[in-house]
Amino acid sequence: MSRLSPHDEHAVVDEASLRRLFGDTHEIARLKCLAELDSHARAFVARSPFLCLSTQDGAGRADVSPRGDPPGFVNVLDGATLAIPDRPGNNRLDSLSNIISNPSVGLLFLVPGFDETLRVNGKARLSIAPALLESMVVAGRRPRLAIVVDVNEVFLHCAKAFRRSRLWDPDARQDRHEMPSLSRMVLEQTTGAPKDPKAMERIDDALEAEYRKSMY
Repeated sequence: MSRLSPHDEHAVVDEASLRRLFGDTHEIARLKCLAELDSHARAFVARSPFLCLSTQDGAGRADVSPRGDPPGFVNVLDGATLAIPDRPGNNRLDSLSNIISNPSVGLLFLVPGFDETLRVNGKARLSIAPALLESMVVAGRRPRLAIVVDVNEVFLHCAKAFRRSRLWDPDARQDRHEMPSLSRMVLEQTTGAPKDPKAMERIDDALEAEYRKSMY
């Protein structure tokens, strides 16, 4: 199939055309959007060990970053405010730089075994408040900063996507060994991977050791 152009005759380019393809929004879908975290949303956040953080830079270029820690790692400061610890990464700082340029963010909270998700939209800011960071210590290590999100929209999302994908179904799990290791793929994409299997094995082992050393 050839690549579609934005000017292709089949492209949907305005909201009126988009709306004609679908029925009216279900009334419950309108009503479920809340302006703050209720008891159910708070309970969901408390159970979640993983979220996806969506940001955009000042030019509108989008990025999505995974964030994970023990369940409840996101602090609910009050009904309209969340705080996410920023753990050590690769120092690209994509999400953090984007937040400085454009504070609008979207969060998608996942809970293993739950087919439903929690969506939160709001405005983010970066904080190095000592008391806040101290509340986020894990394994004796304190994050350098936290992402504080002022919530303006929160709602539970239905199970259809997860049931279609069978994400939590053990029978749907794929064999990780059917693809190369992360180290090999990145090296092949950049500087080149060693041809010696033993050398590649040492690189893979070094990555695992780095995970253990620098997770927090």
